[in-house]
Amino acid sequence: MKKIFDYLRRLKAWVEGYADKPHAEWVLFLIAFTESSFFPIPPDVLLIAMAVIVPKKAFRYALVCSIGSVLGGIFGYYIGWAFFETIGQPIIQFYGAGGHYENVKQLYSEHAFVAILSAAFTPIPYKVFTIAAGTFEVPLTTLVLASVIGRSARFFLVAGLFYFFGAPIKKFIDKYFEILTVLFLVLFVAGFVVIRLFVKN
Repeated sequence: MKKIFDYLRRLKAWVEGYADKPHAEWVLFLIAFTESSFFPIPPDVLLIAMAVIVPKKAFRYALVCSIGSVLGGIFGYYIGWAFFETIGQPIIQFYGAGGHYENVKQLYSEHAFVAILSAAFTPIPYKVFTIAAGTFEVPLTTLVLASVIGRSARFFLVAGLFYFFGAPIKKFIDKYFEILTVLFLVLFVAGFVVIRLFVKN
């Protein structure tokens, strides 16, 4: 477990290292884009670092993050629609979501908008839902609308917290990174449990 935490800390530090670079916004856009289809580290990490360095631009960064993430979601949709077996399925299996995939399929047949909106806002891997949306041919307009609302709400909430409260929150995250990582994983599993219960009901 320690090796996993060390790896995640190094990856987090690598992402944060771009925060004060001239091309930071483009990197933020790229990470937000790729996280919506395969990259494991959420763009919130870089968004937070950038918002701490230049708080007055926090909402601008949130907008960049939102646009990149929604466009990345469309790319994830395309992966699911055109390349599920060769690309999409390995990504799903990497995140340990293969066992929940049929539940997601049933959920999409009845509550696609709510499911995507929830995944866009919460720690549930958004990429799993964007790929699944393409595989199960959820209307693209449903994906885009739910993503715009959910992703924007999430990133602007993060930006607002750091705009008003700044560095102390980041120090808290750095200090309790391992605990927060475990909590994130618990929420990830709980999200799929909720989905399963929701489907059954």
